[in-house]
Parts: sequence; C-alpha cells; structure tokens
Amino acid sequence: MTAHRVAVTGANGFIGRNLMVRLGELGIEAVPLYRDSPREAWFTAIANADVVVHLAGANRPVDPADFMAVNHGTADVIAEAVKAAGRPVRIVYTSSSRVDEPTDYGRSKLAGEERLKALSQDTGSPVHVLRLPNVFGKWARPNYNSAVATFCHNIARDLPIQINDPASPLSLVYIDDVLATLVAIVEGDVAGGMVAVEPVYHTTVGAVADTITRFRQDRDDNLIDCVGTGLTRALYSTYVAALPLDKFSYPIAAHTDPRGSFSEMLKTRTSGQFSFFTAFPGVTRGGHYHHSKTEKFLIVKGTARFGFRHVVTGETHEIIVSGDRPEIVETVPGWAHDVTNIGDTDLISLLWANEIFDRALPDTIAAKV
Repeated sequence: MTAHRVAVTGANGFIGRNLMVRLGELGIEAVPLYRDSPREAWFTAIANADVVVHLAGANRPVDPADFMAVNHGTADVIAEAVKAAGRPVRIVYTSSSRVDEPTDYGRSKLAGEERLKALSQDTGSPVHVLRLPNVFGKWARPNYNSAVATFCHNIARDLPIQINDPASPLSLVYIDDVLATLVAIVEGDVAGGMVAVEPVYHTTVGAVADTITRFRQDRDDNLIDCVGTGLTRALYSTYVAALPLDKFSYPIAAHTDPRGSFSEMLKTRTSGQFSFFTAFPGVTRGGHYHHSKTEKFLIVKGTARFGFRHVVTGETHEIIVSGDRPEIVETVPGWAHDVTNIGDTDLISLLWANEIFDRALPDTIAAKV
C-alpha cells in the first residue's frame, strides 16, 4: 500500500534532497527531519507517518565518538518514537556495505541496524535495510565522502584531482537507482528485511577519473561519448550536474559565406555527427556525392528542393520539403545531391551524417545535379 505521509530523516543530505524532490513529484507528503531538529519534532513526525526513511547519519565527524552517537543514536530516537506512537510504522534504513569492517563507522551503522531490527521484533514494524556502497549523482557534496562528486566538481572547474591508487576498487550505485528502490518500498512493493539496490557498478578509482576527465576534454573537441547507458550515462549526468553556472553554455564555430552559415553541433565516436546550416533565398548548397557516407536532412524553417542524380545512369529525382511538414530527406551513396532554398525566407536545416567529417578522407566528390 502506498504511503500517504513519509518522514525523511537527513532530508537536507545528498540522498535526502533527491528523495524529497522525488516524493513531491509523486504527490506523497514528505516531512523533513534533520539531525538538529528538536526531539519533539521527530516524535511528532514519526507518530503521524506511514513510513520513516532514515537517511540521517555521520560520515566524517570531527570526533570519532560521533559515529556511534549519531548512527546508533538517531536509530534509537526513531525506535522510541515508534513505541510512543503505539502502532507499527514501516522503517527504511540506509545502512552501509561497510558494516562488516572493523571501523567506528562500520560498527555504528551495524548498531543502527540492530536497534531497528529489535524495534521490529518488539512492535511488528517492518524494517527495510539497504546496505549501500558508494552512492553518486547530482547534488552529492564534493570533498566530503564521494570521490565521484569530488572528481566531477574539480574537473568541471579545471582543478587538479588527487588519486593515491588508480587501481583501487570502487563499487558504486547511482542515486536514481537508490530512489527507485526507496520509492518501491514506500509504495509497499518490497518486503521487509535486507533490500538490494541494483545495478552495482564495480570499477576502479582510476577508471572513473579517466571517464570524467574525458567528458571535460571531449567538450573542447565538440565530441560526446557513448553516454546513454550504464555507468557512463550516470557519470555523465553527475558531471554535467556539477558544472558551474558559467559552463552551462559554450560556443561552437560558425562558418559563414555568401550562401549562409554552417556549424557542427556535436560529433560522436560511434554514431556520426550533428550539424545545422542556413541558406539564403535562391541559394543552392551541396552539389556532390558520397561513396559510403549517408546523411539525414530535416528542414525546420523555410522550403527546400532536394535534387538527386545517379552518377552512373544519370537518373534524376526531386523532393520538395517544408519546415511546416517535418520530413527526413536521406542522401544515398552514389547519387549526387544538392538543396536549394526555393522560399522567400532563410532556410534552416538540421543535418546528421553517419560519420565524423575527415578532411584527409572526406568521401565528398563534387558533382552537379
């Protein structure tokens, strides 16, 4: 059953801010709680909640004793508040994959788990435990407890990064995948107990740093990596989210002549490149053929006539398209082609080619249509 009211501890932290936004998108009332919220506020919010998502914790306190005081202490406050409410309340606890390590942090997170498990036995409150590895994504705090956030922040600002051991293993989960699991629990779709967040990306510190560095270098070269799936997609989103305001935009070259202008918008390593061009009324552009290269044109403003001629048979073909009726025109290897602005206004066209233009091997042979 979907919860109508959720209390979120640590609501101003990295995961907390993301979760508060997500719950708001779903129309679920979320009550934020912070480590410095009065004890009475915790008791009131938990007494009125269907679910408590417990995110508050200590990661890098000045005093190591604060690990236990916070990570176990806040779990104890939740347990007392649930008992005071006099009814079961579903609890979600973001623990750590490091609970088995002999460290103050690991011991404190395990103590938090054990306190909430005892609460479940005493009150029947379902408890869900997520033993998370390193979580990364937008709004993570750099120079704190996320190497990914630090790399993204520094590289986006051309600041140096420090890597002690590039081969050091790193296990990562992306914030959106964490949120998907938390929401599924809130909506009542996950049984209590240990809950896994997937996928977990197993990589190295050096590999992550190299990927993020390449994002920065590619931008200067007007390139884009394969950023649509998996870890690279998640890292790219995190990197872009770390850009400073003055990097939200960047210029590209415009090549202008009496016919109009031409600009390469974006080049990819595996899927060609995207460009756009303009043509003044009466202007014809093109007049060439390709042996292997193919292109797709989309007129977004104006009216164009595409002419084609087979370079062997001489057969001709003509297509007229307008920005008012979106239609893709594809160039075909072995056919000379050109495009003429037959309208009264400037022509604007988007253009995709299946390969990046190579001046040494342009595969572009001049030929009249």
